[in-house]
Amino acid sequence: MRFRHRHVLDLSDWRREEYELVLDQARVFEELLDRPIKKVPALRGKMVVNLFFEPSTRTRVSFELAAKVLGADVINWSSSGSSTSKGETLKDTAWTLEAMGADAVVVRHGGIGAPHFLAERLRHALVINAGDGKHAHPTQALLDLYTAWKRFGRLEGLKVAILGDISHSRVARSDVQAFKAMGAQVVLCGPRTMIPLEVEALGCACEPDPRRAVEDAQVIYLLRIQKERIGEVLFPTESEYHRRYGATRELLELAPKDAVVMHPGPINRGVEIESAVADGDRSLILDQVKSGVAVRMALLFLCLGGGGR
Repeated sequence: MRFRHRHVLDLSDWRREEYELVLDQARVFEELLDRPIKKVPALRGKMVVNLFFEPSTRTRVSFELAAKVLGADVINWSSSGSSTSKGETLKDTAWTLEAMGADAVVVRHGGIGAPHFLAERLRHALVINAGDGKHAHPTQALLDLYTAWKRFGRLEGLKVAILGDISHSRVARSDVQAFKAMGAQVVLCGPRTMIPLEVEALGCACEPDPRRAVEDAQVIYLLRIQKERIGEVLFPTESEYHRRYGATRELLELAPKDAVVMHPGPINRGVEIESAVADGDRSLILDQVKSGVAVRMALLFLCLGGGGR
């Protein structure tokens, strides 16, 4: 099949076969990353711009590495020190970069819908959403799918328990869409003050007790507290949050023996996860980082070069 998406803005209209296409392509590229010479000319002559208005380490660096391994030129642009501090609009910034020859713009922005705004206005460059507000983070969800798929060899029938700050998390929303589309069962768990009112619209079960949430769960997915998006106190203290909802060795004992722990990062040790779990043999956190490069290579290739062939 051919990859039908010009932009990657969210996963709301993705079909199962499109997820499978990305997973298969990512597996090919991960094999490339294990070779001594990690470079192919698949996107030679293309220019990828990382347009980040919010701080990022894993996402920005993995997009940069993915583009360079594929032979593309990369420009890393951040809002600090740029003309946005002088009042330049998002639209004018993007048009400027496109005029310089950008073929793809990878954008992270605090405003919900910013990637869609750019996609409607850019004449030639495609847009990939690297996170917009608390709305969506599609590439994180795709790398999470890929990580779980590699570990279990399947996604159909898996139980995924997502614990933490669901309301303010763009990762949670995208992961729910992706895992459900691939036949997994998703259960959400967190303080009632951090569960979105529209939880029923997400099509997930909601279990307030983390001990019950992890029962029979093959994937325990942890979210950090999104302090930058919370304007009020939603829980007593961090130590109380950790005692109630943190991933501890005791909590993992209630899950199946083959259960794994995942986290989009950055992790807050002693809050949503204890160090023994984050660094333990059931943690796939570093596997997710490696998967991120392969998946983002796959997306750049399918959007800019491969077309799904």
